[in-house]
Amino acid sequence: MIRFGVRLTLAGGREALVRLVVMAGAVALGVWLLVSTLAGVNAVDGQFGRFAALRPMPSADGPLWWAERNDYFDGQSIVRIELAATAADAPVPQGLPRLPAAGEYYVSPALADLIAQNPADQLGARFPGRQAGLIGDAALPSPGSLTVIVGSTPEFVSQLYDAQRVSSFPTEAYGIPLAALDLILSVVAGGLLFPVLIFIGTATRLTAARREQRFAAMRLIGGTPRQISVVAAVESTVAALFGTLIGFGLYLGFRAQLAGIPFTGMPFHIEDVTLGPLMAVAVAVGVPIGAAVASLVALRRVRISPLGVVRRVTPKPPRWYRLIPLLLGIAELTFFIGRVPEHSTAQVAVFLPGLLLIMVGLVFAGPWLTMIGARLLARRAQRPATLIAARRLADNPAAAFRAISGVVIGLFVTTVSVGIIQTISAERGANVDALAVSTMVTKFEHEHDDIPAPVVASLAADGSVRSVTLIRDNPMNDGEHAGTVLCADLARSPEFGRCADGAVVAWVSEGFMRYRAPHGSGIVWPTAPLTEAQFAAQPVIEVVLSTDGSTAGLERSRTALQRAFPDLRIMPATEWDHTNDQNSQLSGFQQLAAVIIFASLPIAGCSLAVSVIAGLADRKRPFSLLRLTGVPLGVLRRVIALESAVPLLAAAVLAVAAGLLGAQLFLAAQMQYTLHPPGLTYSAIVAGGLLLSLGIIAATFPLLRRITGPETARSE
Repeated sequence: MIRFGVRLTLAGGREALVRLVVMAGAVALGVWLLVSTLAGVNAVDGQFGRFAALRPMPSADGPLWWAERNDYFDGQSIVRIELAATAADAPVPQGLPRLPAAGEYYVSPALADLIAQNPADQLGARFPGRQAGLIGDAALPSPGSLTVIVGSTPEFVSQLYDAQRVSSFPTEAYGIPLAALDLILSVVAGGLLFPVLIFIGTATRLTAARREQRFAAMRLIGGTPRQISVVAAVESTVAALFGTLIGFGLYLGFRAQLAGIPFTGMPFHIEDVTLGPLMAVAVAVGVPIGAAVASLVALRRVRISPLGVVRRVTPKPPRWYRLIPLLLGIAELTFFIGRVPEHSTAQVAVFLPGLLLIMVGLVFAGPWLTMIGARLLARRAQRPATLIAARRLADNPAAAFRAISGVVIGLFVTTVSVGIIQTISAERGANVDALAVSTMVTKFEHEHDDIPAPVVASLAADGSVRSVTLIRDNPMNDGEHAGTVLCADLARSPEFGRCADGAVVAWVSEGFMRYRAPHGSGIVWPTAPLTEAQFAAQPVIEVVLSTDGSTAGLERSRTALQRAFPDLRIMPATEWDHTNDQNSQLSGFQQLAAVIIFASLPIAGCSLAVSVIAGLADRKRPFSLLRLTGVPLGVLRRVIALESAVPLLAAAVLAVAAGLLGAQLFLAAQMQYTLHPPGLTYSAIVAGGLLLSLGIIAATFPLLRRITGPETARSE
């Protein structure tokens, strides 16, 4: 029977070939996304381990002094590590052949390229001595990581802020926490795999009625239930094997592109994007087995009796209790507003079930909502097409909703992703303008009594520097104005604001800018009750450089400031530099959302197309008989359009509303934010997805003419 099943699958005519291609394509897409998801999780785990390679284990009497600071270059963050050995047995971190001596440094390959491509006074001169070599990949989270490890003296490193003595480094990479692993898997599974699983399920039902009739005929001529099960399992397994093989091929072909997607804010090493042997075997074996089981479940009526296929009755209508999972998910998220646990593991356990319950609840409640909508449509029907479509929807709402369930999940995931990410971006994103980008600020951890005049003159001599302003401490710091400035100095930098008329000293914010507060030439700073002598007696807390905003000028100033003040805790930076890391992470989230959006909606559209085509193929005889009785083809087209479009549009409204509600509940509970309504981009995506879905429905109309001709009624 296995050989017979293979022959039916591969040489069963055009219909069998179409079914094989569609099923194999659906499985291939599912396997590709599944293994890519698993490989992506492994990549995150590997990246986390590379981070840990340069996280030393402190000890009170360790033989190595270690201090880490953040530097910047052209909007990119540089990790700068200063170290100094106090004994010959000082530990060596992964990625280095040996410890750099004083006057030596090791750099990552990406930073070495930057140093070679730019003048020394913009970057290379920041690192004293000579380059001793490159840092190995074991200590670099990403191929583009900018890292430098500088050798120095114990006397210098020990005085740096947050300096610590080190006894050893981890010998094994730390894996990402189990809670984070669950979070990544659940988010991606919900966003990508739900539509894919729906697509696979829809594809396996392709020409289901025709297959049931064929297998019922085999039963009538003596085939046993076991033989029928073997033939059906072979047919699905062959398609699943082809699809699994293609899916693994797609994964290998697009592995490099997957490594370049910065889900965490930075791309991955391609060797980290990999599947373990157990994962690969589990997918390769599990998917065909799952397809075989699905085919056996689909043929339960044939196994009961060879005449079971013709014993078709109207299914029981769905009941209201299908709303319970949806309501439970909403209630769960609502309950934890103001009650969010502090530990991240507990937070994952709180939010994931709620969002997944809403997602499952949409699918579970969809048939009941479709039935309610169909009954309302039937009551107001005034045309034959509307009445036929409404009655068919009401008779089997589960089948009608199944066709659009992938679109519903895609829209829900899109809405939640865009709503959360756009709100976080709006609340946390940098409010950076030209002034914030062009202003270089140096903050001192240990205030200087004064800044040597030659240092100020050297900074001002750069042609890109417009002014150098010293901000001194405010002895009456009110939290809002941490510094004071001489009005005569401020007059030379009107872009930062001005003093009140007649003032000598003014209170100002650090760097002349407060987070999310107005700044610029229109600001009038409050007058400080200090004389010029009293102002001069205060220590300097900041040096502020107004520049022309050019990259070369900013980086020259940054390098000059670091050379003048080598023990800075906070490196010279613009407001853009400080927010760049956060923006990179938000950008990573946005790219992840884009992947989910642009993968889930087309998959959902494919599911809709297969479902509509399968429905036409299974009903071609009834439609052909209607045409023979005089029903115009236009009426049948309107029936198909109403059967698909009405539940589609109604479910789209529900999915968008549920997505906005889910996003609001999550934001309110976790971050105390109010949802920022998605903008035009989101509206364009949703409208485009719905128009694509309606276009797919319309594209099946030519098929309706071909399959409902008189010859169909005669041949059946």
